[in-house]
Amino acid sequence: MSEWIDVAPESEFGEGQARLVLVNGMDVAVFNLDGDYYAIEDRCTHDGSPLLGSDLPAEELIDADQVICPRHGARFCIRTGAALTPPAYEDIPIFPVRVNQGNVQVQVA
Repeated sequence: MSEWIDVAPESEFGEGQARLVLVNGMDVAVFNLDGDYYAIEDRCTHDGSPLLGSDLPAEELIDADQVICPRHGARFCIRTGAALTPPAYEDIPIFPVRVNQGNVQVQVA
């Protein structure tokens, strides 16, 4: 059974913010969109490079409910992980997120 991993206290995870957390050797990006939380693997399916784990500020990589690859401009839906534009054609894995006792948590198998 997978365990829930703490990302941040909900009180410190502001609207429109994103956080990276390392889970079982994998970088996972967790987003707060309009008070709902979403998590995706932090990896562009086009070239395997990090999205939020790049050197750019997260604010430059998030456009509404999309995250933009900093190298080639591929866009992914934060809510569903869907690849939205070339050069990426494969979706990004998504993970369950919850708030438990005031902490935002992600579950990765």
